[in-house]
Amino acid sequence: MDERTRLFLTAPPGTLLVKMATPNSLAFMIQSTVSLAEVWIIGQLGTSSLAAIALSFPLLMLMQAMAGGAVGGAVTSSIARALGRGDSNAAQRLIWHALAICAAGSALFLVLFLTAGDTLLRTLGGSDDILAQAATYCLILFCGGLFIWLLGVIGAVFRGMGDMALPAVLMVIGAFVQVPLTAVLVLGLLGVPQFGIAGAAISAVTTSFVISLVMLSILAKPGRVIQLKRTALVFEARLFRDIFSVAGPASLSPILTVLIILSLTAMVATFGEAALAGYGIGSRIEFLLIPLIFGIGAAMTSLVGLAIGAGDIARAERIGWTGGVMSAALAGLLGLILTLFPDRWIGAFTQDPAAFAAAKSYIGIVGPFYAFQGLGLSLYFASQGAGFMFWPVAATILRVILALGGGWFLAFQLGYGLDGIYIAAAAAMTVFGVMIAGSVKLGGWRK
Repeated sequence: MDERTRLFLTAPPGTLLVKMATPNSLAFMIQSTVSLAEVWIIGQLGTSSLAAIALSFPLLMLMQAMAGGAVGGAVTSSIARALGRGDSNAAQRLIWHALAICAAGSALFLVLFLTAGDTLLRTLGGSDDILAQAATYCLILFCGGLFIWLLGVIGAVFRGMGDMALPAVLMVIGAFVQVPLTAVLVLGLLGVPQFGIAGAAISAVTTSFVISLVMLSILAKPGRVIQLKRTALVFEARLFRDIFSVAGPASLSPILTVLIILSLTAMVATFGEAALAGYGIGSRIEFLLIPLIFGIGAAMTSLVGLAIGAGDIARAERIGWTGGVMSAALAGLLGLILTLFPDRWIGAFTQDPAAFAAAKSYIGIVGPFYAFQGLGLSLYFASQGAGFMFWPVAATILRVILALGGGWFLAFQLGYGLDGIYIAAAAAMTVFGVMIAGSVKLGGWRK
């Protein structure tokens, strides 16, 4: 076992988490500005373009969550557990298995979109110009999906080694490239033709392509705990099983989470274009919590995986609770600020009074409960590291039922309208966090 791995297994959890999570959190906070900047840039095109990106956004989030979250988290967990056992050969071969999954995953997403994408966007309420813009955006995104998958999964390989800094630095560089490139392509600046919202998709794919190639080249160089070697190109069923034992159940979470967004989007669309645009602004702000908490969660996945691999379950639980409290505090503070000062930031995205009101109502109802999202999401990532996903997946399923069933009942049966949808979303978020925390408290990782 190398000295770096030994340090990760013995250093105080709090200090270690802060040290490892800081570069991640800073990088993901900066990366989050890409999403906000895209909304602002696209907002310059008008309300219909904002509505189109609101339709498209859940599909982008699904692919990113599958690549960087479900599969990426599983790859981090598998590599960390292998290193915790002292099996660097298996960890090295896992890299090739992860790359193969990237190719298969991106191809599957493209085929599914080509087969059912138009129908899905229509079902969500897209029509005419809004549908055309959303379909073009998604087509470009999924055609270049391999690079988005590579970006998420290769970063996960580095995090499995305990190297949080390199993917964080490259993520920051990518953010500073993607935002101005998006502005140029969407708005047609500097003499470049105006691509509309399709420019945002082109920018995302291009940036992912460049950064993923840089990470691959670094991974192939010697001098790291593990590296990309041709001699390790040996596929084994047991290593695929090791990844999918976590990625399989974990993949249900982003699918179900996006199902919530898609279904709520469809319900909100019945209240009109302005309501859809306002909800799109509010929900995108909420989804910024995912990359923000991922900064802490990625470190938790790695450290918990190492501890579980070494057989130290008590240490794994201490890491989980430390990271969970940190994440809840961070998400809760963000939610409080957004809730108390909505007029300071919503106006940057839209001047349409109805869209503004819809976004303000959303953040006012859901924002105060962001702490539970932070708690549940961070412990979800930690559970990936532990290799125990039953209760996090069960909590996600219950969240879907409460959000969709409760939203429909409150909005359309009791007459609460848009606010009813938002109230159900907040209640479901709370149950999600409490249930996952309860499972860890009751020994879910010891089963």
